[in-house]
Amino acid sequence: MNNNINGTVDEQSVVEYSTLDDAVKELIQAAIKVRNNAYCPYSNFPVGAALRTTSGDIVTGCNVENGTFGPSVCAERTAVCKAISEGHREFTAVAVVAYQEAEFTAPCGVCRQTLSEFSAKDLPIYLAKPAPVRVMVTSLFKLLPHAFSPSFLNK
Repeated sequence: MNNNINGTVDEQSVVEYSTLDDAVKELIQAAIKVRNNAYCPYSNFPVGAALRTTSGDIVTGCNVENGTFGPSVCAERTAVCKAISEGHREFTAVAVVAYQEAEFTAPCGVCRQTLSEFSAKDLPIYLAKPAPVRVMVTSLFKLLPHAFSPSFLNK
């Protein structure tokens, strides 16, 4: 996947923020806002994530680091855990916001697998920067085409 922010706007994988529908913009704005709560004194790399649930609610999360690094939690998994604790079990869209000068920031492998646990269908994923001009539009199945499924455990 080429995450280059300076790539050509092709109206499919990289689009202008202004062309997105209001529901997607709302999701991205929620991720931008929660990014400000990130606890990242070691990496100095704040990330915000927002999930839209099947009921239409938006649940957010930010990354939370730990000095020993192992127990650190990514923004996407924070949002998933928060959503699950609030009774949500399935999502319809995800937005991830972080700042890298030349690229968009996609969920890590662990976050991709965690999202797949609660997504029976493909899930649109919107990758943006804190001041979104362009947005990379991808999906869970594109980022994790051969996810491990809980159904594998029943065989």
